[in-house]
Amino acid sequence: MTRHRIPRRPRAALSVALAAAVLVPPVAGAGSATAAAAPRPVCTSDQAGLAGKLSRDIAAALREKSATAAVSLRDHTTGTVCTLRGDQKFDSASVVKVTVLATLLWDAGKEHRRLTDRETGLATKMITESDNESTTALWKRLGRGKVSAFVRAAAMNRTVPGEDGYWGLTRITADDQEKLLELVTHHNRLLSDASRAYILKLMGEVIAEQRWGTPAGAPQGVRIQLKNGWLERSTHGWRVHSVGAFTGGSHDYTITVLTQDNATMESGVATIEAVSRAVHRDLNPGARGSMLYLPTESPQETLPAVPGE
Repeated sequence: MTRHRIPRRPRAALSVALAAAVLVPPVAGAGSATAAAAPRPVCTSDQAGLAGKLSRDIAAALREKSATAAVSLRDHTTGTVCTLRGDQKFDSASVVKVTVLATLLWDAGKEHRRLTDRETGLATKMITESDNESTTALWKRLGRGKVSAFVRAAAMNRTVPGEDGYWGLTRITADDQEKLLELVTHHNRLLSDASRAYILKLMGEVIAEQRWGTPAGAPQGVRIQLKNGWLERSTHGWRVHSVGAFTGGSHDYTITVLTQDNATMESGVATIEAVSRAVHRDLNPGARGSMLYLPTESPQETLPAVPGE
């Protein structure tokens, strides 16, 4: 796999790249905890030998990594499911923005209306640029109650929307994120086909400098739809997450990797990409990996402003 790094940009040009440095309240406490030794992922598959290979290769990718990582994936083509720490809760950072958009479309569908031009503009910036102000505006428009209602309807039973406007502190799990990706990628009763297509369209248009994480090692020609999140706090260090859907042709799989206890953002990205390369390689033996961009800057958390103020 060939990697291309983005040239370091002038400080004034970093505003978009820093967009997902989620606004959260300060947290008192000790520094990052040392990650516990990772158990081996539990995998099942309709394809002989694939479950064991994925379990071994994901475990190997995480070996000697300092992060605490949760992994969940589903491949409809081979009937494969894997999970590691699937029910462990993490601060969402900006991956919650897919949930916000899904809630917006679900709510609009119940009201039998289209999104307004204003909502469309906010949604586009929220997903493609990970813009925080747009997310805050949509979160306030929906209210925590509607987000909670969507989460319940989606059976994302361990997800807890953030309180007091702190959407980036929504508590999520890898398995719940996979439930959301399943809704986004396959016909269901909550999201219309048009709504699903819109979400995937925006996830497919994420700006270049944010196209890291789960796409690492994806086969050439696959459609890549993703959303990343990153956040540093005084406990558990950097949270760095990536969720991705890989579709088109014979491809129909989703990957979620959530991490915390990273010393730097870059180390979190490296952990996610090690897992993702293993998954793509095992699901697509012999395929040539696609090129991807890696971040060159570590955005810093902004404290202690309250979103919407």
